[in-house]
Amino acid sequence: MTNKILIFLLIVVIFFAGNDLLKGEVGILDHKGENIYYRISPFGRAEYNDLGVVDYKGIKLNLVTFKTKVLLLEDTETIYSDPQTLLPYRIERNISQLFGKEYITEEFDQKNFQVVITKYKGKKLVNTQVIKAAGPIQNVILLPFSLRNSPGLEIGWKFTARVPAEFKLELVSIDEIKVPAGKFQAYHFKSNPDKFEIWIKKDEPRVPLKIKGKGGLNYAVLMKKYNLPGNLAGKP
Repeated sequence: MTNKILIFLLIVVIFFAGNDLLKGEVGILDHKGENIYYRISPFGRAEYNDLGVVDYKGIKLNLVTFKTKVLLLEDTETIYSDPQTLLPYRIERNISQLFGKEYITEEFDQKNFQVVITKYKGKKLVNTQVIKAAGPIQNVILLPFSLRNSPGLEIGWKFTARVPAEFKLELVSIDEIKVPAGKFQAYHFKSNPDKFEIWIKKDEPRVPLKIKGKGGLNYAVLMKKYNLPGNLAGKP
């Protein structure tokens, strides 16, 4: 049950960027030291950390970690991506749950629109899967942050996210919402089909504030604290 909850949680984070956005409207992102805490109501928490541009085997990549704790499951993702587009290059996942530990790698080939997923239990290789898509494949964690430099967000703006399955989303309103970190004006997105809603902070820094799932799970992901370099008090 915890695996299904976590998978669903990560799927609904895919809300923010279509292929058109990632083709050239996003500039080089430099948010080294950015740290965001989320409360997953009613059953967990998450933490996002941007470690900036690093050297990975001779390639300059942006490095982000995302740690999730949901009931008895903990998932730590180490995400390497292109600093300009935030398209993922490599992801390493360390998963700890009631029945043991797993290690998963995801290697992305953005030219051929595919990802190779390799799964281990302990040191034992369990399986390898190749997934292909119709275009560049995004990462569910990095997608919202690729909106930072996107101009022209207006009500009615529609886009497609590919992870690698495609989802249609629309900016439907600008709302004032309250989360544990405070009150904010936020862009309000809805999915088609209507399975989740997302709110992203309207003013800089544009960070995800709230994700609301619909249906049986009925959960919410809420921003609890936001830290910038030099802003260690957590004031958004």
